[in-house]
Amino acid sequence: MAPVRNARVLMNEYPTGYPEPGKTTVYDDSQTIDIDNVPLNGGFLLKTLVLSIDPYLRGRMRPTGGYTPGFPLGKPLLSYGVGVVLRSETDKAKAGDHLYGQFTHEEYSVRAVLGDLAHIEDKHGLPWSVYTGAAGMPGQTAYVGWKEFAKPKKDDVVFVTTGAGPVGSFVIQLAKADGLKVIASAGSDEKVAFMKEIGADVAFNYKTTSISEVLAKEGPIDIYWDHVGGETLEAALDAADIGARFIECGMISGYNTGGAPVRNLMQVIGKDITIRGFIVSRSFGKYLKEFYDTVPEKLAKGEIKYREEVTHGLDKVGDVILGVQKGTNKAKAVIHVADG
Repeated sequence: MAPVRNARVLMNEYPTGYPEPGKTTVYDDSQTIDIDNVPLNGGFLLKTLVLSIDPYLRGRMRPTGGYTPGFPLGKPLLSYGVGVVLRSETDKAKAGDHLYGQFTHEEYSVRAVLGDLAHIEDKHGLPWSVYTGAAGMPGQTAYVGWKEFAKPKKDDVVFVTTGAGPVGSFVIQLAKADGLKVIASAGSDEKVAFMKEIGADVAFNYKTTSISEVLAKEGPIDIYWDHVGGETLEAALDAADIGARFIECGMISGYNTGGAPVRNLMQVIGKDITIRGFIVSRSFGKYLKEFYDTVPEKLAKGEIKYREEVTHGLDKVGDVILGVQKGTNKAKAVIHVADG
């Protein structure tokens, strides 16, 4: 077979505000790869099928990164994805195996070792894209954070931000399964409708409704699941009950502005609030078997509901990253690269 295109998405320039498609990241289709003959040197050839676009990628668009290293200029981006092994010279990854983990944003890649990639089997007829969302890192984040840190009690009230997203929507359903009252916010009426569909008792559009007024009426809150930070975190602190648990999963309001200060942290002391941040990869091992034994089946049966927004083509990565940062995406953002 003649060499084929091996398109990729490169980190081109570190942004100071929102990432700009074609400037912050660039699509490059100049490279080719000989699938049948490229040297593997004891490794394996991987074909990328789907890639996850998540809010945390903005933190890697800096020279030093955040809790993960920054993307090097001139090199492909990295994010969670699913791919299939085409050729292999190692028994760690055989041809036809599907793998999940951190993928370079390119159509094909030669890997020397398995590294963080894990074998996955789709036993329930789910699209591979779901394994980057509700059955992947976002679902794992919701599952681990709730199981480890929420400590729900009867009659608790939980407030979930970005409740229509892949993590927030899963958290809403976990909280309802535990019998809690759920308040949830999102940035469009369409997202509000979805939050109501999956069980939120109080769902509202934070762009058109006062967060503080909703929480004053429906609270006080015992558990706060935060993806936003800034003014939303301030409102949650003011509305917290004594002994509230705050689970800090993200603070996107400051990702593209240099930070979003919080004025009322004194409430943490006055209300005996516990604030717990976490990175899912550091805690997931404890739940790995439980998660994969239960969650994909529940997703397939519709017992856990999810939504996806699948965009086709690596050339759209920059646009999708920007949409996620601005919140204009309507569901879990996934890039479809190839079938397989």
